[in-house]
Amino acid sequence: MLILITGIIVFLGSHTFTTFRDQRAAVIGRLGAGGFKGVYSVVALAGFALIVWGFSRYRAEGMIQLWTPPVWGRHLAIVLMWFAFVALACSNPKQPGRIRGWLRHPMLVGVKIWALAHLLANGDLGGLLLFGSFLAWAVYDRIAVKRRGDFGAARIGSFTRADGVAIIAGTVVYVAMIFLHPWLIGVPVIYW
Repeated sequence: MLILITGIIVFLGSHTFTTFRDQRAAVIGRLGAGGFKGVYSVVALAGFALIVWGFSRYRAEGMIQLWTPPVWGRHLAIVLMWFAFVALACSNPKQPGRIRGWLRHPMLVGVKIWALAHLLANGDLGGLLLFGSFLAWAVYDRIAVKRRGDFGAARIGSFTRADGVAIIAGTVVYVAMIFLHPWLIGVPVIYW
């Protein structure tokens, strides 16, 4: 569990650091933009690796069940994940679309939906720590970007090609993840 907690702190800590704009600017001033991006990437990747390793060890050593999630929570999680994948597919700022403008910060929306869906479907301590911390971070980050005046993607009056691409790409990755989840994560999404 300690490895998982360390990974969450390192990964989300590196992402939270970027919200402190003065400190971030000072580090960029010392390292340069490329140096900052390099260090940031290495730290974030190390945190992600620790999360994956820590969560897999936690599962292998025996999960600590806190509550039994309702059956409807699993079903709702499956539906919500489609929205999460479509939101993530809208994250490219070079591809403006109506969905992206409606979501404003599609990556944060995708992370919030992903975390909430997994909290609905899991009732164990490791899941609560992992998904709860990501949900809390995404809420914090949304507040942080709004406070600094970043209101996100511009609203567009009509659907664009980017919307269609996002829906198709999000759906393809969603379907692929349903089938890959047992091999990548070790938990089946759908029981046949």
